[in-house]
This record gives sequence, C-alpha cells and structure tokens, in this order.
Amino acid sequence: MSRLATSFVLGYHGCEASVARDAVLGNLKLLQSDRDYDWLGPGAYFWESDPFRAKEWADWKVSTGQYKTAAVVGAVIDLRNCLDLVSREDIELVRAAHHSFIQVQKMAGLPIPQNRSPRGSADKDRVLRFLDCAVLRHLHEIIEEASKDNPGIVPFDTVRGMFVEGGRAFEGSGFYSKSHVQIAVRNPACIKGVFYPT
Repeated sequence: MSRLATSFVLGYHGCEASVARDAVLGNLKLLQSDRDYDWLGPGAYFWESDPFRAKEWADWKVSTGQYKTAAVVGAVIDLRNCLDLVSREDIELVRAAHHSFIQVQKMAGLPIPQNRSPRGSADKDRVLRFLDCAVLRHLHEIIEEASKDNPGIVPFDTVRGMFVEGGRAFEGSGFYSKSHVQIAVRNPACIKGVFYPT
C-alpha cells in the first residue's frame, strides 16, 4: 500500500488534564484505546486538525463524570504506513477483510457483531462500531501474520477515517455538525511531538 498524501499531520487528543500534562512533559505515552467498539480499531485516537472537537469530547467526558478536568494535547503525527479509509485502494482492502471476517465467523459458528447506538439513545449515529472494529482487527491480524513470512508486507502504523456524524449543519445541508477526520495511531513511534495547542 502506498501513501499518496502528506505524511505529517497535526492531531488533537482530548483527555484528563493530568494525562495531558504528563504527555507534554514526556512522562507518559498517550493511552491506547482497545475497546471492542472503537471506530478505527486499537490505537491512540486523535482528531485531525480539530482541537475544538477534541475539547468538546473531553468536556463531554467531564459531564459524564469520567474526567475531572478536560484538556487537549496536540501531536505531530507521521502517518507512515497508513490505512487511509478515504482512499479507494484502502477501502477495497477493508471490504475484502470484511468478506474474510464474515466467512471466519460463520465457519466458527460465531455471531457477526453489529454497529449500533447506545441503549436508550435517541441519537441515530451508530457510535458503537463493533462490526467496523472487528473487521479492522481482522485485517491487522491478517497483515501481521503475512508480514512474518514476507518482509515486503508491513503492518499499518496508523488508521485514518472520515466520519459523517451529528445533525445537518442547516436545513437541506449536506454538511453535518460533528463530521470529522479521526486518526488511530497504532505505532507510538509515529507521534513525533506532543504540545499544548494555543
């Protein structure tokens, strides 16, 4: 897979203030998320070029009691070998991984996970991405296994995806209020620097 876009991007991570401080001081690597419903599979999550969305997310975590104080850190990210889900080539790769994943699940007699909204939520966005996450994990497993026998196959360092989320920006609009580009950094070496945004 080749990367045809710029390799370095700025990403923003919403977190607890103490985590932000330790990350900026170099005392802590940003936490890798590894939940079964993560949108882009396992990795440290960033909003590309959007510190305001990162702050909004961290504020939401405070409102739910999960964080005491919201903060945002910026990061210089080298995407390296990126599974870019806005690239036709990489979408086809994920489509093939989905087909393979379904076959494996059926052969093993296991259920197929589904993307869904949280229970009791009136939100139409299916923010619990169990199926997407399982397919991406399956793809990473296939590539990591293949890379053991073929040095030309390299596991993905990052995953990048564009998401349409939230209500319409205005009546009749094709723009949505929470649309964003998100990056999951699988390889911590891709994070070249961490900073507080102005």
